[in-house]
Amino acid sequence: MDAFKDRLSERAKDTGKPALANQSLGRPVTSTEKALAASLMEIYGSGVHDFGEVARALAARKVKAPVSGRTDWDLALLESELVALNKDLDAAYQENGYGA
Repeated sequence: MDAFKDRLSERAKDTGKPALANQSLGRPVTSTEKALAASLMEIYGSGVHDFGEVARALAARKVKAPVSGRTDWDLALLESELVALNKDLDAAYQENGYGA
């Protein structure tokens, strides 16, 4: 981990901006997004890695999808939610930039 922090520090020197302790986001993460992330970490931590099984576990937990608000997770919903979230976070980062 120290090598990673050292590399961040070097990159910060390259840009003239301070190194960030965490990945930079262009907007705050919502409570619904945090709940999804926590549920995904628990599911992956239990050994489930197949996306279809992940979707079923999210449905069983009645996790609210951040974009659609649905709780009836299936593979298509999992994929569409992750794509939409990534697109939104990328756009926010582009708009608000480094360290937002």
